[in-house]
Amino acid sequence: MSSTATTLNHDLAPHFKDLLTVRDSKELKKHPTYQKIRSEIEAVLYGYETGSFAAPMPAKPHYRAVTWNIERGIEYEGILHTLQYHPVLQEADLLFLPETDLGMARSANRNVAQELAKTLGLNYYFVPTYLNLCKGNGAELHWEGDNTLAIHGNAILSRYPLRDFHRIPLHNAKDKMKGKEKRLGSQQALACTVVFPQGEMRAICAHLDAHSSKRHRRDQLRTILRYLDRLPELPSLFGGDLNTTTYNSKNALWAIYGFWVRVLMGVRYVIANVYPYPDRLFEKQLFKSFEKHGFNYLDWNEAGACTLHYHVADLKKIKNLRDLVPNWCFKFIDWACAKNEGRCSFKIDWFAGKNLQLVKNEVSPKVIGKLQYQGRECSDHDAIVADFRLC
Repeated sequence: MSSTATTLNHDLAPHFKDLLTVRDSKELKKHPTYQKIRSEIEAVLYGYETGSFAAPMPAKPHYRAVTWNIERGIEYEGILHTLQYHPVLQEADLLFLPETDLGMARSANRNVAQELAKTLGLNYYFVPTYLNLCKGNGAELHWEGDNTLAIHGNAILSRYPLRDFHRIPLHNAKDKMKGKEKRLGSQQALACTVVFPQGEMRAICAHLDAHSSKRHRRDQLRTILRYLDRLPELPSLFGGDLNTTTYNSKNALWAIYGFWVRVLMGVRYVIANVYPYPDRLFEKQLFKSFEKHGFNYLDWNEAGACTLHYHVADLKKIKNLRDLVPNWCFKFIDWACAKNEGRCSFKIDWFAGKNLQLVKNEVSPKVIGKLQYQGRECSDHDAIVADFRLC
């Protein structure tokens, strides 16, 4: 079995405290410390990691893909145990993992993608999105210990060889140097070729901005799809967290306005018929972009099955939400959710396939929820599964 890796590294942490004093990106560019280390910062943000830890694998009648936002890798032991022993997820040949840390205190300063790949015997490709100047947001700000490399990003893991690595930078929806969670960088999608015994396929993983407008998320997706159009034609599978909440969450004012629009539509109606089907109304233009570029998303996802769940009693999510929504709004959110037993769910994680054959069975396409280990949720997202054949 091959066991090699190209890894990211830097010695920028001593400068982060100085950069935390900056109020916005305009001021950052003029800051003498930033000017001094800018080239080193860019070397990290424009770099990537790859590793080969998989033994040669034979051909299969079909292959299994899993998209799972693993919430930074905070619950690493639970994530690993789930990928090793869950009856459906342990059969994954291809993993799309948005929100993957490298050297963050909240995830025990692990290289999450690399450690998962090593332990599971997989190949991996990791692309940074941010250098975090602080520990994170919400409850993460109070985590014990300090960040080491302070890198956050997205990853693809595979049982089969990976090559032809691409990263696709996306424009920020808001200034990442404003607010409590100060970060350098932007979201980046990643694409690579997976070499199966029957032929090659392109895998694309993306995480669109959460605190953004519907138009911005659409434009981010279009940036990715236009980039892919310039590459040699291959069967393709797109997986990731598209943050299709149906909201304009760029700032609190728009989020609150959107909330009351949905209250007027009827709380129970929206929870049952809008949030599980964002492609029908509020996020229609984003999904039309998939279709325009030859991707099929409708067949590749379990219809109406949500992947992110909110409950008024979940303090961790409420603390994170307070970074966007003022405290006084929570009594209204609680009031609205009370009409649905305190619960509200969103469909934000998706697959889309192009020139691939979807295999439909009892677990494909399927949302796999209630992923817990020793009584703790492994992530705030459910996993999604799709089986496929190369045409």
